[in-house]
Amino acid sequence: MVTHLISPDPTSSENNSGPNRLTPGSTLFDRYLIQEVIGVGGMGSVYRAKDLHFPKVNKFVAIKELVIQTTDPDIKKTVIQNFEREANILAMLEHPAIPKVYDYFSIDDRAFLILELVTGRDLEAILNTSDSFFPEEKVLDWALQLCEVLIFLHNHRPSPIIFRDLKPSNVMINDQDNVVLIDFGIAKPFQLGQKGTMIGTEGYSSPEQYRGEATVQTDVYSLGATLHHALTKNDPRTEPPFSYAERPIRKFNPKVSTELERVIQTAVQYEAANRFKTITEFKEALLAAGKKTGILNRLAPQSSRTPVTTLFSPTIKPLWTFRCEDEVRGGPLFFNGGLFFGCYDNNLYSLDASTGDFRWKFPTHGGIVGKPIAVEDYLLFGSEDQSIYAIHNHTGEQIWTYETQGRVRSSGKVADGHLFIGSDDGFLHVINYTTGKMSWVYDTSDQIRSSPFIFGNNVYFGTEGGELISLNFRGKTNWRFKAKRAITSSPWVDEYLTYFCSLDSNLYAVDTTSGWLVWRFRLEKPSIVSPCLSDNTLFTGSSSGTFFAIDTKNGRELWRFKAGGQVNGSPVVYKNKVYFGSIDNHLYCLDIKTGKMNWSFETKGPITGTPTVFDGMIYIGSTDHNMYALIA
Repeated sequence: MVTHLISPDPTSSENNSGPNRLTPGSTLFDRYLIQEVIGVGGMGSVYRAKDLHFPKVNKFVAIKELVIQTTDPDIKKTVIQNFEREANILAMLEHPAIPKVYDYFSIDDRAFLILELVTGRDLEAILNTSDSFFPEEKVLDWALQLCEVLIFLHNHRPSPIIFRDLKPSNVMINDQDNVVLIDFGIAKPFQLGQKGTMIGTEGYSSPEQYRGEATVQTDVYSLGATLHHALTKNDPRTEPPFSYAERPIRKFNPKVSTELERVIQTAVQYEAANRFKTITEFKEALLAAGKKTGILNRLAPQSSRTPVTTLFSPTIKPLWTFRCEDEVRGGPLFFNGGLFFGCYDNNLYSLDASTGDFRWKFPTHGGIVGKPIAVEDYLLFGSEDQSIYAIHNHTGEQIWTYETQGRVRSSGKVADGHLFIGSDDGFLHVINYTTGKMSWVYDTSDQIRSSPFIFGNNVYFGTEGGELISLNFRGKTNWRFKAKRAITSSPWVDEYLTYFCSLDSNLYAVDTTSGWLVWRFRLEKPSIVSPCLSDNTLFTGSSSGTFFAIDTKNGRELWRFKAGGQVNGSPVVYKNKVYFGSIDNHLYCLDIKTGKMNWSFETKGPITGTPTVFDGMIYIGSTDHNMYALIA
């Protein structure tokens, strides 16, 4: 038995929210931790929440709330029935463009619908923030996706489902630029000859909806009205009703083809008999128009050498933000539920990775650039105070300190009971990580800011003198490869090839066993980025602001993406997406196959570190002094 519907957040203030709104930090039904209000309506709100029944993973949901404020029993009954109908409809539907429903419950004067969380923005918000018209091929793409989901609804058995309220605010464009249909509050199984009250939205609703009638051609009209709005940016709610004949699309946007204009004008005819009879007919007409104009061909992946961009960047909000006293230039470490990272305020921080709550910090006498590493109970990292530290990862208490003769900007690696880490003193230091005692050092005579890569029984690293060096675990040289300028980039090594970038503007692939050059790729400008490998594709960037995907088999470019500034942050790959930061203050998320941007997140300073992704969360620091946690 649940004794408390809502457990309050003791730190929240009632002055910050209305009497009926859940507050961030409160829990619903002892299961859902409220994180943020993501939508507000006349009868309730929509929240983003974490499902606490999965403590070891981050499962986020959307909670749609209905607050019943009327005292009239008949109206109250109708409101609850409509809300329950939405829950029942969603529960029996399974389609990628329809959010999944996980649960439904009501207590007293509140009802809650637990839904799949869709990250992105609705089409109305995108229209309102866009400074220019959308390209015709983009609207056609969205139109075809909407046709698919409406065909699915209209073909539902035992009864077709009429959506009845298709409009831009009910069309989400998610992070993958795919449409998701939301708000099934007035969707209804269709019964021939059935009439009811007028339900819909002025400007998007068909004439017959005003007479209480709804058929599949009702959705044809609403889809046409939505596409008209998307192509013209002319809001039909501000125009006389049913006036599309006087407002042809090309009057507002002459770049739209006459073929597509003709299709949409057919869909918004006043008389239902003059429209397309079904959404399938509508879709076929759209395809024919796209094929005739050649627009359909442009929906395929773009040329491998065309910079890939997106029309908009969805609004991405951090789950939490933690502010330090100076710049965060390095990448964070996720370990055992904690987040560990260094800062130029000379401290190594420990936070709760789920909440961003402060645990402890460990002070040094210099900035910390490298990413800490964890092994057993040890956290190992270097500082610009010329020291390497081992501290306890639970308490932050110092275990040992090892002195070098130069600033330590390299991130270490552990293998065979030892820490391998470079220093500006020109030595690769190999330290027993339990005792802090040196086992051996390797003299390169040049600063080492590249982080080592361990593969098999060998270690690989670059130097500021332009050498990529391979050693065995006894410090014996396997080979040395000479580039024309410094190698700050950390290598990526597999069984056959070793990949790294150089300030000589090249990405190199050398034989892992011999160090012989296999291929090289021109990066336009110098690069300090450490490449990342996934499924025979190498990802890296350069100070030209270009991010590249390279085929590892032949060194040929697969695609490129142009950021707004130098790409100095190294990338990571997670679930078919690649993430990297830029000097333009943004963290980018791209599709690894096409280079298409899913989203970008803007901070207030350049991003030079490497993001960390774990269990659906991405963590990134910025020179704006903040560490951010986002949904990956």
